[in-house]
Amino acid sequence: MVHYQVTLDTAFTAVADPTRRGILERLGQADASISELAEAFRMTLTGIKKHVGILEQARLVTTRKAGRIRTCRIGPRRLAEEAAWIENYQRMMDERFNRLEQLLERTPE
Repeated sequence: MVHYQVTLDTAFTAVADPTRRGILERLGQADASISELAEAFRMTLTGIKKHVGILEQARLVTTRKAGRIRTCRIGPRRLAEEAAWIENYQRMMDERFNRLEQLLERTPE
Protein backbone atom coordinates (compact mmCIF):
# COMPACT_ATOMS: atom_id res chain seq x y z
CA MET A 1 0.00 0.00 0.00
CA VAL A 2 2.81 2.43 0.85
CA HIS A 3 4.55 1.86 -2.51
CA TYR A 4 1.22 2.36 -4.28
CA GLN A 5 0.69 5.66 -2.41
CA VAL A 6 4.21 6.92 -3.18
CA THR A 7 3.71 6.06 -6.84
CA LEU A 8 0.38 7.91 -6.95
CA ASP A 9 1.80 10.91 -5.12
CA THR A 10 4.76 11.15 -7.49
CA ALA A 11 2.58 10.95 -10.60
CA PHE A 12 -0.10 13.33 -9.34
CA THR A 13 2.58 15.81 -8.27
CA ALA A 14 4.15 15.59 -11.70
CA VAL A 15 0.91 16.27 -13.59
CA ALA A 16 -0.39 18.87 -11.10
CA ASP A 17 1.58 21.62 -12.81
CA PRO A 18 0.23 23.06 -16.09
CA THR A 19 3.73 23.45 -17.55
CA ARG A 20 4.52 19.79 -16.94
CA ARG A 21 1.19 18.76 -18.49
CA GLY A 22 2.11 20.94 -21.47
CA ILE A 23 5.50 19.26 -21.72
CA LEU A 24 3.81 15.85 -21.78
CA GLU A 25 1.44 17.02 -24.51
CA ARG A 26 4.34 18.45 -26.51
CA LEU A 27 6.38 15.26 -26.17
CA GLY A 28 3.32 13.25 -27.17
CA GLN A 29 3.70 14.86 -30.61
CA ALA A 30 7.47 14.43 -30.96
CA ASP A 31 10.68 14.19 -28.96
CA ALA A 32 12.26 17.53 -28.09
CA SER A 33 15.48 18.85 -26.67
CA ILE A 34 15.61 20.77 -23.41
CA SER A 35 16.37 23.91 -25.45
CA GLU A 36 13.34 23.37 -27.68
CA LEU A 37 11.11 22.90 -24.64
CA ALA A 38 12.53 25.97 -22.95
CA GLU A 39 11.84 28.02 -26.07
CA ALA A 40 8.34 26.60 -26.53
CA PHE A 41 7.40 27.35 -22.92
CA ARG A 42 9.35 30.62 -22.72
CA MET A 43 11.34 29.41 -19.76
CA THR A 44 14.97 29.31 -18.78
CA LEU A 45 16.93 26.12 -19.36
CA THR A 46 17.19 25.69 -15.60
CA GLY A 47 13.42 26.01 -15.16
CA ILE A 48 12.64 23.49 -17.87
CA LYS A 49 15.26 21.08 -16.51
CA LYS A 50 13.54 21.18 -13.11
CA HIS A 51 10.17 20.38 -14.68
CA VAL A 52 11.66 17.59 -16.80
CA GLY A 53 13.40 16.22 -13.70
CA ILE A 54 10.09 15.91 -11.86
CA LEU A 55 8.54 14.18 -14.88
CA GLU A 56 11.55 11.85 -15.02
CA GLN A 57 11.14 10.92 -11.34
CA ALA A 58 7.57 9.90 -12.15
CA ARG A 59 8.87 7.96 -15.19
CA LEU A 60 6.60 10.00 -17.46
CA VAL A 61 9.58 11.35 -19.40
CA THR A 62 12.99 9.93 -20.23
CA THR A 63 16.01 11.86 -21.43
CA ARG A 64 19.04 10.90 -23.46
CA LYS A 65 22.17 12.96 -23.83
CA ALA A 66 24.07 12.94 -27.11
CA GLY A 67 26.97 15.37 -27.04
CA ARG A 68 25.65 18.65 -25.70
CA ILE A 69 22.01 17.96 -26.52
CA ARG A 70 19.64 16.31 -24.05
CA THR A 71 16.61 14.91 -25.83
CA CYS A 72 13.34 14.27 -23.98
CA ARG A 73 10.71 11.72 -24.89
CA ILE A 74 7.60 10.22 -23.36
CA GLY A 75 8.57 7.72 -20.65
CA PRO A 76 7.40 4.18 -19.98
CA ARG A 77 4.79 5.10 -17.36
CA ARG A 78 1.22 5.11 -18.66
CA LEU A 79 -0.64 6.28 -15.51
CA ALA A 80 -2.70 3.06 -15.35
CA GLU A 81 -2.62 2.98 -11.52
CA GLU A 82 -3.65 6.62 -11.37
CA ALA A 83 -6.50 6.08 -13.83
CA ALA A 84 -7.69 3.09 -11.77
CA TRP A 85 -7.56 5.18 -8.58
CA ILE A 86 -9.56 7.98 -10.23
CA GLU A 87 -12.09 5.48 -11.59
CA ASN A 88 -12.48 3.90 -8.15
CA TYR A 89 -12.92 7.33 -6.57
CA GLN A 90 -15.49 8.27 -9.22
CA ARG A 91 -17.41 5.04 -8.59
CA MET A 92 -17.40 5.70 -4.84
CA MET A 93 -18.70 9.24 -5.33
CA ASP A 94 -21.38 8.07 -7.76
CA GLU A 95 -22.57 5.53 -5.18
CA ARG A 96 -22.72 8.19 -2.48
CA PHE A 97 -24.67 10.58 -4.68
CA ASN A 98 -27.03 7.78 -5.71
CA ARG A 99 -27.72 6.98 -2.04
CA LEU A 100 -28.31 10.67 -1.34
CA GLU A 101 -30.66 10.91 -4.30
CA GLN A 102 -32.61 7.88 -3.09
CA LEU A 103 -32.86 9.37 0.40
CA LEU A 104 -34.12 12.68 -1.00
CA GLU A 105 -36.71 10.89 -3.14
CA ARG A 106 -38.08 9.11 -0.04
CA THR A 107 -38.12 12.28 2.04
CA PRO A 108 -41.44 14.18 1.89
CA GLU A 109 -41.22 17.78 0.82
